[in-house]
Amino acid sequence: MKTKLILACIAVVSLAGCQSTPTPHLDDHFGEAVNQAKALQTINPDASRNTDPVAGIDGNAAKAIVDRYHEGMKKEPAPATIINIGGSLTGENQ
Repeated sequence: MKTKLILACIAVVSLAGCQSTPTPHLDDHFGEAVNQAKALQTINPDASRNTDPVAGIDGNAAKAIVDRYHEGMKKEPAPATIINIGGSLTGENQ
């Protein structure tokens, strides 16, 4: 008798955990913040309708600029200047 009562209580408690709680207020406004943030970050929402080609730098000049940039990244950066006033560089107390 006691075992059946314990099993019944366990069944009731476990089924209560499966119950979904409706959140109509949250569900009605789900995704509005993301959509608002995207809208605020869009400069020109009709940009995809513009068929006018982009005016700017030609391909050869752009390639030269990118190549120069990549060559500059291969160089070692200049050493940092450290101005030490009243402390040690090793972090040890002397």
